Amino acid sequence: MDREVTWTESAWRDLEEVADYIAKDSRHYAAAFVREARDAARSLAYLAERGRTVPEFNDPGIRELFVRSYRLIYQVAEQVVYIIGFIHGARDLWALWERERR
Repeated sequence: MDREVTWTESAWRDLEEVADYIAKDSRHYAAAFVREARDAARSLAYLAERGRTVPEFNDPGIRELFVRSYRLIYQVAEQVVYIIGFIHGARDLWALWERERR
């Protein structure tokens, strides 16, 4: 089943922050990384269930893919996949989202 893939504002901001950080050293690598993350997200239109369930949520509808060392966190709905976060794998998801009131 093909689904629409939609980035939430907070997830898009997460990706932009990572890109800005990488761009301090290389704008080329930052652009390549953003393409890689966006390609991974687009692939969810066809393969939404391929990611693992996010351990912190224990909800089969909230899943994640790894893009290098970053977690692309998404929620699967009937016709839409919502990208809800993009954070470094070493960060504490609960603490970060609580601080940001997500």
